[in-house]
Amino acid sequence: MYKSKIRGFGHFVPENIVTNEDLSMKMNTNDEWITERTGIKERRHRKDRNNAEETTTTYARKASEIALSKAGLSAKDLDYIIFATLSPDYFFPGCGVLLQEQLGCDTIGALDIRNQCSGFIYAMSVANAFIKSGTYKNILVVGAEIHSFGLDFSDEGRGVSVIFGDGAGAVILSASNPDEAGDILSVNMHSEGKYAEELVVKFPGTKLGWSDRLLLEPNIINNQDIYPYMNGNFVFKHAVTRFPETMLEALESAGKTVEDLDMFIPHQANLRIAQFVQQKMGLPDEKIFNNIQKYGNTTAASIPIALSEALEQQKIKRGDLVLLSAFGSGFTWGSVLFEY
Repeated sequence: MYKSKIRGFGHFVPENIVTNEDLSMKMNTNDEWITERTGIKERRHRKDRNNAEETTTTYARKASEIALSKAGLSAKDLDYIIFATLSPDYFFPGCGVLLQEQLGCDTIGALDIRNQCSGFIYAMSVANAFIKSGTYKNILVVGAEIHSFGLDFSDEGRGVSVIFGDGAGAVILSASNPDEAGDILSVNMHSEGKYAEELVVKFPGTKLGWSDRLLLEPNIINNQDIYPYMNGNFVFKHAVTRFPETMLEALESAGKTVEDLDMFIPHQANLRIAQFVQQKMGLPDEKIFNNIQKYGNTTAASIPIALSEALEQQKIKRGDLVLLSAFGSGFTWGSVLFEY
């Protein structure tokens, strides 16, 4: 059986920095309020919300090109693309095929993952299965988001809109021989759909039967339907329970312990969640990587951006044991444990 090795990595964030002070000019909030609740100081938003040339897919392309370069590969070497996002360029088709075209790949398969904050974990799990089965040799796994186009920057939306940012991250997962360093040791994925509406965007969708009424009642859609809704306290309570569960499951499956970990990279949802989990698991500061303070929550992009930064900063070296874990809308959660 082949091993799954991270061969390249990369990330991209837009240059436009939006600070907490900037948001206080749009809504009734301030730096202290945001920092206390989320740990976020700034985030990146695309400069022009109406720029059709600055899309989720173009962000993914930029991150992917960096990952390909670090891997020493070209787009023609890719066998498959797995693209995780909740903010696609179109309702359909998905971003995977758009990225295939922008990169100039051959007519390879492109799979879109719609698992929001857990999207990159799910994508890595699927890619690992393809690699280890011998189906594909080089898979591009991407998480990318442009949240800023769909946030409510009014007082009504401040509880959610201060959290999210734009960006993209990518890794190249490649097949390697048993004697090479690096492998994905365990994965797990979970869901609990009964809590779907605790963190949700309802429109566009088929559940509420809008299609006929939209033509007859043009003003039927309101802010509660088109903007994200989050039951923050409820999500926090479940996140701090599910994170340790999925982490321990991944470690135990591979015959490892928390003490064996060299680095833990959580989904960058909320610094308070990460700190709570860190304390509960007994992890020292040098074994956890957070960058939500400067990027906010970039959903499917948060883990690959953080992983890319940790690798660039040499906080992870070859042979290190690394754990990636996420929890988010769905509810969905899961982990990927790997030796780099």
